[in-house]
Amino acid sequence: MPSHVITLANGITMPTLGQGTWFMGESSSSRKDEIAALQKGIDLGMTLIDTAEMYASGGAEKVAGEAIAGRRDKVFLVSKVLPGNASRKGTIAAFERSLKRLGTDYIDLYLLHWRGGYPLDETFDAMERLLDAGKIRAYGVSNFDLDDMQEASQYDRGHICVNQVLYNLASRGIEWDLLGWLRKRNVAVMAYSPLYQTRLLKSPGLKRMAEELSITPAQLALAWLLHQGTIPIPKSSSVKRVEENRKAWDIVLEPEILGKLDGIFPPPDHKMPLDVL
Repeated sequence: MPSHVITLANGITMPTLGQGTWFMGESSSSRKDEIAALQKGIDLGMTLIDTAEMYASGGAEKVAGEAIAGRRDKVFLVSKVLPGNASRKGTIAAFERSLKRLGTDYIDLYLLHWRGGYPLDETFDAMERLLDAGKIRAYGVSNFDLDDMQEASQYDRGHICVNQVLYNLASRGIEWDLLGWLRKRNVAVMAYSPLYQTRLLKSPGLKRMAEELSITPAQLALAWLLHQGTIPIPKSSSVKRVEENRKAWDIVLEPEILGKLDGIFPPPDHKMPLDVL
């Protein structure tokens, strides 16, 4: 049975299945449903909520803030700084704006959204200051390929706990070298767009296998990521879909099933550029 929690390199635990917020906060007509879906996920144990200052220009953070109001202590909250704000002073200023939108005084995990023009030592110095001040519990990166991680390891004082990347059955490039490197160094992998923005759900092969197992294609795709030891963060504004996603924790995939999935979605046979959305 997939574990419900993972222990990061610094000893902090986080859920292994979470909820994304990309595209939330863009429409006032969807706000009620978005908040209800996030709250249902929290009720079901999916207490990891991932957001970013970029999403809806802070709108997603505001939605997340409303969803966690009165239950902050139950939530593992993740947000991200845009690379254009990731100078030493800019990171801290962006962080404070995120805190205000989220209605909290700390963030559990703070990530650099992707590589930008500011030197990594500046960004990580700001992260260290936030860590020392108790305003974050851990920090990490997003969309970092192997060479990025190798460079980052020179400046992070061994404190990078997470790399959030695009990873799903249809996008397995990180398995060639990045995934193994991260595992050896106990850097957790968060998998964004675990359903490839619903594209995966149209796969005839995935549909057929899910039907044979009496589960949904989404549940199968999420269960596969959990089996890989990664942390999928599906986004949904539907309470029903959130309930379905939660059941991925209860699915055990036998070697025969994993082999069939490899046949439909082959692992990489060469190095390829990091896939991003």
